[in-house]
Amino acid sequence: MEDFMSEKTGKSDQVSRQPMPEQKPEIRRRNFEEVPFGYTEELAVKEAERCLDCKKPACMNGCPVSVNIPDFIRFIKERKYTQAIRKIWERNALPAVCGRVCPQESQCEGECILGKKGTPVAIGNLERFVADLERKHGKGDLPPKAKSTGKKVAVVGSGPSGLTVAGDLILKGHDVTIFEAFHKPGGVLVYGIPEFRLPKEIVFSEVNFLERLGAKVECNVVVGRTVDLDELFEQGFDAVYLGLGAGLPKFLNVPGENLIGIYSANEYLTRSNLMKAYLFPEYDTPIVKGRNVAVFGAGNVAMDAARTAMRLGAETVRIIYRRSREEMPARAAEIHHAEEEGIEFYLLTAPVRFIGDEKGRVTGMECLKMELGEPDASGRRSPVPIEGSKFHLECDMAVVAVGSGANPILTSSTKGLGLNKWGYIVADTETGKTTRKGVWAGGDIVTGSATVILAMGAGRMASDSMHKYLALGW
Repeated sequence: MEDFMSEKTGKSDQVSRQPMPEQKPEIRRRNFEEVPFGYTEELAVKEAERCLDCKKPACMNGCPVSVNIPDFIRFIKERKYTQAIRKIWERNALPAVCGRVCPQESQCEGECILGKKGTPVAIGNLERFVADLERKHGKGDLPPKAKSTGKKVAVVGSGPSGLTVAGDLILKGHDVTIFEAFHKPGGVLVYGIPEFRLPKEIVFSEVNFLERLGAKVECNVVVGRTVDLDELFEQGFDAVYLGLGAGLPKFLNVPGENLIGIYSANEYLTRSNLMKAYLFPEYDTPIVKGRNVAVFGAGNVAMDAARTAMRLGAETVRIIYRRSREEMPARAAEIHHAEEEGIEFYLLTAPVRFIGDEKGRVTGMECLKMELGEPDASGRRSPVPIEGSKFHLECDMAVVAVGSGANPILTSSTKGLGLNKWGYIVADTETGKTTRKGVWAGGDIVTGSATVILAMGAGRMASDSMHKYLALGW
């Protein structure tokens, strides 16, 4: 791949972190094109040269899938981009995805020694650079596969956890089939994350990489309805991995929440992303396009919903969150981008009830000011209502983005599968083994809603255990 790159240059004296070029806020707030443009070769090499190549790389301690970060960055310094992507592939089958959506600031970059007194190496940006380079200019070479074992594995769910398991086990010589309930593979990467943050062509390219390795993908298969776990074993599968995600919507449970124009984040983002409402009129997917939009929650999903509403034509978009800025769980980069795009933040604010018109459409909401009290069980300070602080906000569309739960379709129809009190699958924290022989689980269906890379870490751990089982038994 190196042949098409520009001539080598000497090491740069630049020591500050290289910012990634991106669309201007006033332009991007009305389009669904990807916000960051990505590094050029020269920016990538300059950034890679900041790496100290530590003898004991702390950055790797922060990576849930244990990518050899110093090695792949060293290859970028040397402009050996094919070697760089191969080094990442050893531990991560989804580098273009991870480079875009992983919370590097709290993981690999959070451990970088340069971040102790300055800014860490932009590991995520560099991962994205080599992944994009391979996709656009690579020769399509594949990593080596082990000899076929003759064992068959079913992976239920094609989100980050399931794709990681599939990628690992196909390289280890097993026959892998991925079952996806939706009509397109990718799971939350496709239905949950907007185009401007993760273009769908990136996800489909990563899935295609697995298909070229030999994995089979079957869409429109709802395991637990179309086929159950017993039938999968009867069909000859030797092991099953459940990467179902956590797609059951949660709501605020306040009066008026059933008014027209109030969505769960799951439905709103699925309509916009997977069902392509953002491409109107090419796709005529029904979706309410409010002028004054309220989004409840302050995680990455809330930021995605708010920024989507702005791009769909809203004049005003407000994030309503009952805690302070310090407690907001979204990535700092997502909050920053939302603010740049004109999203308003109503912090220490909680909804009391929604108000509608005679046609049953939401027209506004009553809110209450809050203050922070003592820390709750998670360590965050609990919000406490301020007496006499009720006020009214207009809104003609609302999105509830306060988390999601375990979908019971498969779990309720499967015997011998242990669940906890919240309906999530009980799985061993070291192996991903469930209470049922031959069945593993990981990602959000075990932990509850978390990050892409943590789901991938669970998939990596489970795939190692599954490989041992297929060779040695339970």
